[in-house]
Amino acid sequence: MIWDTIENEINTLAADAAADAFLAAGMRYCLGRGVECNYVTAHKWFNIAALKGSDAAKSYRCELAREMSAGDIAEAQRQARAFMTLH
Repeated sequence: MIWDTIENEINTLAADAAADAFLAAGMRYCLGRGVECNYVTAHKWFNIAALKGSDAAKSYRCELAREMSAGDIAEAQRQARAFMTLH
């Protein structure tokens, strides 16, 4: 899939990627565009975009959290922390 290439690019350029790139990744997973819909992964990317200063990501993350279990939110936060630690 073309999105796999984009996500790999985000992983490679993570330290320098703009908040918009992470916001776009979150939207892809939230809406299932080019990837299987996955709220945990969407929330992870929204977390990272929010950390990089995206107000839109904060809003989307909040909306998405209303549809998720506490365990899923905790997993998304764990994944976001792990990503930021590695990058």
